[in-house]
Amino acid sequence: MCEAKWDKLLKIKTSGRDNSHSDQYRFPYEPTPYRVLERLANSGLIRKGDTLLDYGTGKGRVCFYLSYQTRCKTVGIEYDERIYKAAQENQEHAVSGAKTSFTMTCAENYPVPLEATKFYFFNPFSVEILQKVLARIQESYYEKPREIELFFYYPSDEYVSYLMTQEYLMFEDEIDCRDLFEGNDGREKILIFQML
Repeated sequence: MCEAKWDKLLKIKTSGRDNSHSDQYRFPYEPTPYRVLERLANSGLIRKGDTLLDYGTGKGRVCFYLSYQTRCKTVGIEYDERIYKAAQENQEHAVSGAKTSFTMTCAENYPVPLEATKFYFFNPFSVEILQKVLARIQESYYEKPREIELFFYYPSDEYVSYLMTQEYLMFEDEIDCRDLFEGNDGREKILIFQML
């Protein structure tokens, strides 16, 4: 199903790229393609009892789609007030709006809820901010040990280098998405890590 059809089915508006407030630390809004989200939802890794945090949620596509398809609860974290308002507007009409919530704050300041079990990143910010976010997730994990999985779609080389050297993270698997697009781009994948 094409992007516009999914947006229509979910009763949301999430298309388009927005780099009006991006800088060297916070990257432009660009929604994850629905084809990629479909593959993640079909992996069976996200279930009804999970709470998924989407960092740099933008207009909320990941939250609305995954809560619709897997029945999980989702929380979107967004720092840009204008884009955050678009996510809130989407929530008012979205099919899965009741299972979704949004918080406007910088990701590194967000206290991770103890029920959060899944974490999604589509290169929302620099490695410097990622380090602080992962420290927050770790704090939450130590406070309440549980199975935690982190998903990194289209990871940058900097992300991969950093993630692979962290002792508290174990590389679990990857979901190959190269066949969904032309050009055989090696970054078209979702890397999955487990917190130890």
